[in-house]
Amino acid sequence: MEYQEDDFLLLSGIQHYVFCKRQWALIHIEQQWQENLRTVEGAILHEKTHDSTIKEKRGDLIISRGMGVFSRTLGITGACDVVEFHKSRGGVTLYGRDGRYLPVPVEYKRGKPKQDNADVLQLCAQAMCLEEMLLCSIPEGFLYYGEPKRRTKVALDEEIREEVIRICCEMHELYDKRYTPKVRTTKACKACSLKELCLPKLCKNPSALDYMRKTISEIEVDP
Repeated sequence: MEYQEDDFLLLSGIQHYVFCKRQWALIHIEQQWQENLRTVEGAILHEKTHDSTIKEKRGDLIISRGMGVFSRTLGITGACDVVEFHKSRGGVTLYGRDGRYLPVPVEYKRGKPKQDNADVLQLCAQAMCLEEMLLCSIPEGFLYYGEPKRRTKVALDEEIREEVIRICCEMHELYDKRYTPKVRTTKACKACSLKELCLPKLCKNPSALDYMRKTISEIEVDP
């Protein structure tokens, strides 16, 4: 199956979806947004990396910033923070450049590496978009974190790729239904910029149907 351009979802939504499906729906379906310190710091970190006017060439390395990517197979579109093109015989040809280059995506994140794999999945989705656009294979990418100020190599194996496909399918299903899921409150809710819009405590309330079922089950019937 191939998605049409009008059906594309934002690639950046993968990270929102992994963090919290309700957060993703509030942002990408209901178009709600609210800043906090973390989102502002993240935006500042990405200002330079997304400046597509900056072009760099260091020997056999070409650095592209804010490169737009898409995948008709996954139905997503977005921009890579940085794509490094390393000169390699096994790479692809680039317009206006001699030789062949292997693309390697580099995703920039504020803070420290996370316990979940949201960042890895987002990076892998970028690589899968580049592979589809450039007809090449990208076995690895890099994640750069602001606090340790170093980057980590990430192997983009088949298991991660299958997870990206599954998540993209789920996002499209929810988006087509325009459905905003409820959420289980966790410690992460306190750090979410949308907590005042989400009101996670309200999600703890049982539905009217569940309430009636519970009430009926508790009624004592005389013999």
